[in-house]
Amino acid sequence: MCHNQNMEEPDIFRNYEKKGYLNTDFQMFYLSDKEPKEFENHYHEFDKITIFLRGKVTYIVEGKSYELEPYDIVLVGHHDIHKLYVDKSTRYDRIIMYISPEFLERYSSQQYQLDECFQKAKREHANVLRIAKLSESKLYQVVMELKQTLDPGRSHEEYARELYLRTVFLEFMVHLNRAAIGEKISYVNTNICNQKVVDIIDFINANLTENLAIDFLAAHFYMSKYHMMRIFKEETGYSIGKYISNKRLLRAKEYIQEGMPITQACYTSGFKEHSTFSRAYKNLFGESPREMRKKKFL
Repeated sequence: MCHNQNMEEPDIFRNYEKKGYLNTDFQMFYLSDKEPKEFENHYHEFDKITIFLRGKVTYIVEGKSYELEPYDIVLVGHHDIHKLYVDKSTRYDRIIMYISPEFLERYSSQQYQLDECFQKAKREHANVLRIAKLSESKLYQVVMELKQTLDPGRSHEEYARELYLRTVFLEFMVHLNRAAIGEKISYVNTNICNQKVVDIIDFINANLTENLAIDFLAAHFYMSKYHMMRIFKEETGYSIGKYISNKRLLRAKEYIQEGMPITQACYTSGFKEHSTFSRAYKNLFGESPREMRKKKFL
């Protein structure tokens, strides 16, 4: 469930489409790179947490840019478009967690939600958490335990290692959420972004089923449509049309996986024509909605 520093991170950064696969509840990696990398825009179908340990890294999530400091915690929800720049002058060390949303839901109850930190990140419009006083933070202590447990020099033959990893991971999630709820950790606001692009992204995600034609968006945001399209592509790596289509398809896929009929998922996610939806779905996911549904419910 963990990788050592001589192993490559899973091949998830070649182009800005869906990257990475998660076939278990969660995976954790301790990664350390010497080589400079520029990771392009991409998204996952699982939630991702990065604990930044060392290096010079700029992390960009849905148009917002963050200059990371040691022990910053980056929250990237499933379907969030993100990329990062890594300075070539220093080693980049981090702990990465890939988490199934269903796993977090399974460990939640009416009294608490284990994905509250992700929900709050969306409410706060911020994706990076910063621990104010490391030495006094229980969360920081758990992070250090994670770091020690995942250290590549540590034996992988320890008694009940997989069970212990799960235990430490759940302890981390509990303390992360406690810190977020109790405001013992701050959601980092960033001014390193094009606020207009962030506003457009927020509007699109809040209104996926509505009319999102380019002319309408340009009028709504009082912009030239050509200027709007240019700055959106510069900031996200996507055309506006591609971004909207992908977000609608991802939402439709969730609906279908939850058992919604395909035709209903098509229209509920914002598509107006079933044939257009089916072609776009297969182009993005490599299989038709019907094929995916058949595999899901075998």
